Amino acid sequence: MSMKQLSGMDATFLYMETPETPMHVAGLTLYDLPEGFSGSFHEHFKRFFGSRVHMIPIFGKKLAKSVFQLDHPGWVDAWPLDLDHHIKSAKLPSPGSWKQLEDLVGELHAQTLDRTQPLWEFTVIEGLESGQVALYSKVHHAAVDGGAGMVITKALYDLTPVPREVEPPEPHVEARKPTTPERAILGIHDVASNLMRQQIRLLEGVPKMAGQVADLVAPVLSGTLSLPQILAPKTPFNGTIGAARSYVARTVSLSATKAMCKASDTKINDMVMAICAGALRRYLDEKHILPDAPLTAFVPISMREVGNTDINNQVFGMNCVLATNYSDPVKRLKKINAESRSSKTIAAGTKDVAPNDFTLLGAPMLLPGLMQLYGRTKLADIVPNVVNVTISNTQGPPVPLYCAGAKVTALYPVSIPIHGVGLNFTVQSYLDGLDFGITADAASVPDVEHLGELLVGSFNELRSAILGEEPAAKPAPAAPKPTATASAPAAPAKKPAARKPRAKAAAKPAATKPQVKTAAKAQTKPAAATTAAKSASTRKPAARAAKAKPSTKSDS
Repeated sequence: MSMKQLSGMDATFLYMETPETPMHVAGLTLYDLPEGFSGSFHEHFKRFFGSRVHMIPIFGKKLAKSVFQLDHPGWVDAWPLDLDHHIKSAKLPSPGSWKQLEDLVGELHAQTLDRTQPLWEFTVIEGLESGQVALYSKVHHAAVDGGAGMVITKALYDLTPVPREVEPPEPHVEARKPTTPERAILGIHDVASNLMRQQIRLLEGVPKMAGQVADLVAPVLSGTLSLPQILAPKTPFNGTIGAARSYVARTVSLSATKAMCKASDTKINDMVMAICAGALRRYLDEKHILPDAPLTAFVPISMREVGNTDINNQVFGMNCVLATNYSDPVKRLKKINAESRSSKTIAAGTKDVAPNDFTLLGAPMLLPGLMQLYGRTKLADIVPNVVNVTISNTQGPPVPLYCAGAKVTALYPVSIPIHGVGLNFTVQSYLDGLDFGITADAASVPDVEHLGELLVGSFNELRSAILGEEPAAKPAPAAPKPTATASAPAAPAKKPAARKPRAKAAAKPAATKPQVKTAAKAQTKPAAATTAAKSASTRKPAARAAKAKPSTKSDS
């Protein structure tokens, strides 16, 4: 049984995982059922995907430890797959609102994957009041990044309602399993080879790194390039996180966003950060905890070359100041644009020498223990912050997609909070929508639904300020897909007369829980679905704040 060893970058996502910090990435996909469809979409989807799962090789692999756990684990074949384990079913209780769906996604996202099985899991969710179905799909970050996730998308979806014919899987040939002495000899040889290879790469990279650092010194000293803010201020979501997750999904217009970019001479990434920054500023200002210093975002950057379809992680990143100390949305956008250009220049000068692989003797035992110690000692509450949030933007399909005959109407990301950065904004474009998924530590951001409303309000505020027009009036959508409303930009909420200390979230009343089951055997899983919640498409956050006072924070 041959084993393909994980790179140091891929293995790091395994080492970072604890019960409080699951390291899987996920998505929430919304479908319109095929015309005239009846029966269980879960069973229909399972049959459909069972005929295609072989197109995603990593879905047929599971983890295997290296000899004596001296080096990173590897992938080995796991055929045949147990699809009842990997493809589960859930049904929302009546009324099946958007809020109930978001709460269920938060519950599912908090659960770690079984490492004795291939590291992926799908849940087909039925019972939505719109008559639609949803798919929550998660894959461990050790296997994929955003770019590799697009490979999964290509295997899963079609361009027409009629699924295309695919080649059947090749017959699986069981390889001879090496004996214990053979494994030991091969494992020790691999460890020694990896150590030598890493040392050579390190030595080869020193001159290149020195040259690239030297290239950055001159523009910094001349003032043509400014260094990013080194430390970030503390906020409630910059500490030790718990195991529970809160989640919200919202959509804004992509065509309007492009028009705003053209009018302001900025990029889509700048606009995404400005939308998030406006929501964060309002959110913290309402609680009287908006720092004087601007917040900073970690922004992942793909290092994947065009045409590269390897199922692994090829990512780098940069820090970008969000200019939350600017009350004017256009000035905030311009500042973000300038800061982003500087951060991109620095990232471009260092990403080629950034290590994406490493070998450390005993890493599978040493590093997970250090991560658990970091969480238990609550060091994230004490150490200074470098960033406050993660903001990631992925370009998605510009054409309609279909899955098992069902039309895809939205592709919402669900991502990863970690100790010290308990809030993550991830957005993916699809057709004329920018689909935002906000994933947070539930204790740090218990009111994530309100943050979602502020996100839409921030978009509307920027649209009005840049284009000089209000969003066109639209009827409420038939589906519970929350989109930017026609209301005016949300004003800051009215502040109470006296400052109060931040209180813990009140316990929610008991709620009817959706049933999550496998096809083989039904089993109840916990969920926080609130049956009294209204559909997000009917909420009007701006109306609540119509008489609010303007922010007193001045521009820097």
